[in-house]
Amino acid sequence: MADYPPPASPAAQPPMTATLVVYALYAFAAIGGVISSGLVQFAPLVALAGIVGVIIAYVKRSEARGTWVASHLDWLIRTFWWSLLWSLIVGAVGVVLMLVLVGFVLLPLGLAAVSIWVIYRVVRGYLAFRDSQPLPG
Repeated sequence: MADYPPPASPAAQPPMTATLVVYALYAFAAIGGVISSGLVQFAPLVALAGIVGVIIAYVKRSEARGTWVASHLDWLIRTFWWSLLWSLIVGAVGVVLMLVLVGFVLLPLGLAAVSIWVIYRVVRGYLAFRDSQPLPG
């Protein structure tokens, strides 16, 4: 793992609160994603939480540059984009499989699996954040 130097002055503190807010938004979105796999009405609210979270992560990433918090913001940004990609793939395959009726079962299960993966990433990242440890990658 890389060694990250401590900030030079109190004014150069990394965006700790913003990073925690992003973790909370992602957790809300992921748990809501598992719950809403069959509830279409809840899904837009879940997507909005994830979008707000990734915007905050992008905005605060420059403030965190050179600190261990930067690895967490990068981790969260990658989590968002990979989960979006997998959700689109699962959605496309699920819609195609609906033609043979299997998609009606596999689509919600696939989207729930993506949400569970996001929960894993949020928990793993938060535990490292709590211990002030950078994340790999």
